[in-house]
Amino acid sequence: MSPLTQEALRRIISTLSSKNEELESFLESVDNTLTGLQDESCKVMSDLEAELELLRSTLEDKGAELRDIIREETQRKGAELQNQLSEGKFALLSCEELLAFANNTLAITDEEEFLKAAKLIKERVTMAPAFRLSTRLTASENMSQFTVDFSGERAGLQRLHFLPVPGTPEINIPGCVVRDNTVTVSWRPACDANAADVTTSGPVEHYEVEYRKTNHSNSLAAAGGACWEKIHDIRDTHVTVSGLKFDSDFVVVRVRARNKSAAGEFSEPVALETKAFSFGFEALTAHAELKVQGDTVTWEPQGIKGHDPRLRGKENKSSSRSGTPSPSKSSGNRAGRERFTGESYTVLGDQEMTGGCHYWELCPLLDWKSFSVGVAYRASLGRFDQLGKNGGSWCLHASQWLQTSLSVKHNNRAKALDWPLPQRIGIYCDCSNGDLMFIDVDRLRLLHAFKAKFNQPLVPAFTVWCGGITVSTGLQVPTFMGSFLSTSRSLSNLAQ
Repeated sequence: MSPLTQEALRRIISTLSSKNEELESFLESVDNTLTGLQDESCKVMSDLEAELELLRSTLEDKGAELRDIIREETQRKGAELQNQLSEGKFALLSCEELLAFANNTLAITDEEEFLKAAKLIKERVTMAPAFRLSTRLTASENMSQFTVDFSGERAGLQRLHFLPVPGTPEINIPGCVVRDNTVTVSWRPACDANAADVTTSGPVEHYEVEYRKTNHSNSLAAAGGACWEKIHDIRDTHVTVSGLKFDSDFVVVRVRARNKSAAGEFSEPVALETKAFSFGFEALTAHAELKVQGDTVTWEPQGIKGHDPRLRGKENKSSSRSGTPSPSKSSGNRAGRERFTGESYTVLGDQEMTGGCHYWELCPLLDWKSFSVGVAYRASLGRFDQLGKNGGSWCLHASQWLQTSLSVKHNNRAKALDWPLPQRIGIYCDCSNGDLMFIDVDRLRLLHAFKAKFNQPLVPAFTVWCGGITVSTGLQVPTFMGSFLSTSRSLSNLAQ
């Protein structure tokens, strides 16, 4: 088989492999969507039953309220009429008795007795309840003020339907910006993205954005996984996510609109490139007295009292004792032969730089005494070599042991820097152009710039003695580096 045919077959195999990955991601996405569909169906069904139960409960409560009002009014009127009825019966009985007494008085023949009885009748008539009782009803049987007509409400119930779902927004890719480890996502509302959706989509109250890191450039494959980070209650059509660590090649974003409790469909996911230099510490080759934990390195002497600053007085009592253990006595010799040992309290980064621009930052811990940070050719450093003391390493050295000093070192030459000790140092390395710069990030000051011809892969390199450092990686080259690079290149041009 000819080489050309083999190459063509390899391309076909590569294409088929990519298609296989795409189909696997697609099937995983379909499977996840089916599972999500069942979950969402159960959720909205439960929400519907809850809303209907609230309607029933509200209707029952309102019916009970209206019934109570009618009962109260009936009881009030009934009590008043019952009172009138009782008073009327008593007045009628009194009137009948008085009438009978008056009829009997007419039969009296004795004039004196008749006049006496007539006078009594007159007095009783004046005081009779029948003549003091009002014959006007205090209440009527009319209850028309409680007539109801719920036809409008019934019509409203007939119109009950699901909330109008907002349309799907569209991510505005040209408006998305990735800079200084922040991602600004911009999108167009559904009414702008598709005019036909205006009549069918509901109002929008706010937006939700989800994002996740991935190394897939294919948005479908990248969106197939779980663990989306969520940002809620966005009132604008853009949002900025800051403080990200770019330890993946891409960030996939998607957005959807919400109104009340109804959420629309997510937009098509978009993968935004977030390449940055991310590395860890090569713990296996670190000096035995350096403790590597995550992004932090601390110096922890293993029973070597000579390192303790509090024992300086004891060191001076004997010239034969050294404040730093000799290589032959260092605990590093008991570890693997590739560990740094002796006075080289060094640890390297685990990622090489072979070209392009890279940036990371270092912050000393509160109890630090001395540290160095820079780059080196991995092969140029022996187990006992210190940074800046050979031609294959470049570093910035800071110390506040005995006296405060800040300097840069390369090829066993040191240059003192007249600047306060920085608390946040940025390291910029352009392997292709041979630029190595150290920045005081808090004061935005260029501390020093090395110009070299890097002819081997470089690794980040660190030395820590007494105290510790923490390193931030996954950082893009910040925009403020532009001004430092322009200044450095201008000075280089003048020097030529």
